[in-house]
Formats: sequence, C-alpha cells, structure tokens
Amino acid sequence: MQLTVHGKVKWFDPAKGFGFIVADEGGADILLHANVLRNYGQSSVADGTGISVLVQQTQRGVQAVEVLEIEPPAGTAFPLGEDNIATTPEAIAALEMEPARVKWFDKAKGFGFANVYGRVEDVFIHIEVLRLSGFADLAAGEAVCLRIIDGKRGRMAVQVISWEAAARERLS
Repeated sequence: MQLTVHGKVKWFDPAKGFGFIVADEGGADILLHANVLRNYGQSSVADGTGISVLVQQTQRGVQAVEVLEIEPPAGTAFPLGEDNIATTPEAIAALEMEPARVKWFDKAKGFGFANVYGRVEDVFIHIEVLRLSGFADLAAGEAVCLRIIDGKRGRMAVQVISWEAAARERLS
C-alpha cells in the first residue's frame, strides 16, 4: 500500500545516490533514492526543501517510490549578489519559463552557466538561486527551464525548474 507523505528533505547526496526525508507528521526517516528523484526530473534536491512523495513500507523501512512535488522555500526573495536585485516569488512566477541546457555548474565556485535554446548568450546561475529553487547541484547537459532577468552583467536566472516539472506546470 502506498501513502502520500509531505515533509522536508533532511539531506540528499547525489554522489551516494540517496538521501532522507523527514515527514511533517514525524516518524522514521524516509529513504529517497536518486532514481526516484530522477524520475521526477531532478538529479539533486537541496536540504530543507519541501517535498511530497508516495511512500511504501519495505523490509528496509519506509521508502519514497514517486516524487509528487518539490516546493522551494516560500516567501523568499532571491538575492542576486552585486546587482542588488531582489524580487518577490510572485514577480518571479510571472516571468516566462525559457528552456535551457546546463553548460556547466561548479558547486565549489558557487555558480555556472546555461544556454537557452535559440539564443547565443550564456545565462548565469548562482548557487543561491539554485538552492532556493530546490536544487543542490546541476549536471552539464541537464535540461531545465529558467526564469531569467537582465542584470548589469547580462542575463541571469532567478529560478531553475526541472524540465519535467515545467512540462507539468504548462499542462495544468
């Protein structure tokens, strides 16, 4: 039997291929395997991110079998460094989603770049924007959708959305 559970990501390590969720109702930690997360369209998820999953009891404990929704932290303005631009979640949600592919992202450096389909300039992605979007990391070549603003130094992402989540959002 499968149950829907909402909680927060306790931690997730893409290198190990798993992490754990703490349910809002309490109880034992819930195993989140990388394959389940990839089926949702993300290769990582940030610690503390809200998440809804279908779970089932196994011999090894409670495990997530499907991710239903990932919820970036609510009510947070997106700080964008030197440009001193912060915008509200409502203003960000009003921006068009632009399909892109990650060019490279270096978690240690705290930033990376993506290319929007049909455009030549790179789009800057800051690690804080990535974290506030519910991601912990991005892989080169990963397909995503970005909400973008024009900053002093060029185009910069203010939100990163997994390709699959963007497709679901467009259909609803």
